[in-house]
Amino acid sequence: MRKLDIDSWNRKFHFHFFKNYDNPFFNITTNIDVTDLYSFSKKNNMSFFLTSLFCSIKAANEIENFRYRITGDEVLIHDKIDAGSTYLYDDNTFGFIYFDYHDDLNIFYQNAEKEIVRWKNIKDMAVREGNRTDEIHYSVITWISFTSFQHATSYKTQDSIPRIVFGKYFIQNERLLMPVSVEVHHSLMDGFHVGEYFNLFQKIADNLKK
Repeated sequence: MRKLDIDSWNRKFHFHFFKNYDNPFFNITTNIDVTDLYSFSKKNNMSFFLTSLFCSIKAANEIENFRYRITGDEVLIHDKIDAGSTYLYDDNTFGFIYFDYHDDLNIFYQNAEKEIVRWKNIKDMAVREGNRTDEIHYSVITWISFTSFQHATSYKTQDSIPRIVFGKYFIQNERLLMPVSVEVHHSLMDGFHVGEYFNLFQKIADNLKK
């Protein structure tokens, strides 16, 4: 982890402009073509959610702005970021599970399966210790194919962690599409960076290999 030199950053003025907004987050939702990703998951007897999560968190790690976090008046750049996701219990309530990122799908997947077993038995709104910001908050809405999404937000805390949501996939023109919502802090990135993320997510999903 290192500090960003804000004074020499080409987005210095954008950072200060948006930093004190009541709601400095913006959201973009689009559809990712998961036809090949779904086939890959089924062929290899793997969870579609976990393979989707891998593609997403890999794309986010490869775009530096997604690893930026605001701390006070500074911006920290994490070396890597992990994924924290909602997990649905049998009684239709949810908790959180945390997945360490690894750029190798097989290692990520094996570790993720172990974490699901461990965290699903906790069954509360447990969060990782240390007020860590080296993660992205994920949710999965499997019941609807949404076209937009808005998160619950606390304005009492300084928060710059991106939030990504996967929706229900659907068929269109014989292709399988999944809505993906990305909500990010405007002081740290713009639509350009979110566009990079979507394009990279699609590229990784289309070329996944076990």
